[in-house]
Amino acid sequence: MKLVFCGTPSFAVSTLEALIGAGHEIALVVSQPDRPVGRSQTLTAPPVKQAALAVGLTVTQPEKIRSNAEFRALLEGIAPDAIVVVAYGRIIPAWMLALPRLGCINLHGSLLPKYRGAAPIQWAVAMGDAFTGNTTMLLEEGLDTGPILLQQTVEIGPEQTAVELFELLAKAGAPLMVETLAGLDKVTIHPRAQNHEFATFAPLLDREDGRMDFVGRTAHELYNRWRGFQPWPGAFTTLDGKKLIVHRMSVADTAAIAGLASAHPGQIYVEGHRFFVVCAEDTWLEFVEIQLEGKKRLTAAEFLRGTALAEGVRFGDRIQ
Repeated sequence: MKLVFCGTPSFAVSTLEALIGAGHEIALVVSQPDRPVGRSQTLTAPPVKQAALAVGLTVTQPEKIRSNAEFRALLEGIAPDAIVVVAYGRIIPAWMLALPRLGCINLHGSLLPKYRGAAPIQWAVAMGDAFTGNTTMLLEEGLDTGPILLQQTVEIGPEQTAVELFELLAKAGAPLMVETLAGLDKVTIHPRAQNHEFATFAPLLDREDGRMDFVGRTAHELYNRWRGFQPWPGAFTTLDGKKLIVHRMSVADTAAIAGLASAHPGQIYVEGHRFFVVCAEDTWLEFVEIQLEGKKRLTAAEFLRGTALAEGVRFGDRIQ
């Protein structure tokens, strides 16, 4: 088939490569503009653009697409059989949805209608789900509301982070898209409507999602959110008014903590070189690797050797 591929981050690269490997003609790759990255703010091409240029594909990076007459004329001139959209990061306008004969086909990293929205992989992990998956769907004007084409289920390991799951779903989703296009072309796949009553949402993450709530969430809930919010916004709290980032943690076996007394959520308990904090419902986390604002990343043992903690000190004071 003649395809236009729309994608931006590394999640989309596997699908682009699979479509090329399946023998499809990628007439155009559409990606978001280059953005400043890192402390040096170096202008950097998105992963999809880099992958496309490496194999000699034509790339365009419009800042806007809804009312972009030049971009519309370009796509109409190509007249693709399908437009494949994987983590592009732009709302596809009605004129573009109606253009290809097979429609605009999207790969979404969840089992729709669960986790519609911008961060389905992160929220599946953060909510402690045991499995998730990929869905190929026909795009329509609603947010992830279009008819389902194919789905696949992927297990989420109890210690797996969103970073690890991203890679797994990206690799699994690539052949699913190839299979979807073949099925649409041969009319062996029949779109089925989503049951909107079961829809849940996975909104874009913000910085405050990483703030640890020891009063309202159990140790398992906080651990799952830390797994889901990797690499950003991670997990953090405050100690004596300073931000404390938790780089590694685990749910504590409280039976192994000698002399454990009743404590309030957020209260710190130190035993030897181990660093614990009480959470909701008398559950406990162990902080394994942490970083205090303005300081280096340290193991808990290293931190405790250089920090005197007052008895009964608690986490959670908000930064002023």
